[in-house]
Amino acid sequence: MKPVWWMVALSVLSAIAASSAVGHRAEIWLGMLAPLAAAGVSWVAIASTFNTHPERLTAVMMTGFAAKLVFFGVYIALLVKVLHVQGETLAASFAVYFIALFSVEAFCLQRLFAERMRAA
Repeated sequence: MKPVWWMVALSVLSAIAASSAVGHRAEIWLGMLAPLAAAGVSWVAIASTFNTHPERLTAVMMTGFAAKLVFFGVYIALLVKVLHVQGETLAASFAVYFIALFSVEAFCLQRLFAERMRAA
């Protein structure tokens, strides 16, 4: 759970900084929101599964991947088509947060596996 709080804190601080520097506040925050929510939920599911039933981790991660595909598609379509959010700033914000947050998740996953290997 600790990585989730770090992701939230760093995302909020960077969104505040970007919003004040660039403007387009709504687009930056909306571009951050979906990747942050998905990475947070994903990490909690991964950590919980790994600690209780590590043999199920691959299935949980594949299910999460499929759910994220649908979630991100619906989220972006809703923002652009229904709410008419500016696409360029939204896309840039979404891409930066998506890459950053899922890189953090990958790093944390590597550490989780390494800890288990050291303990064995």
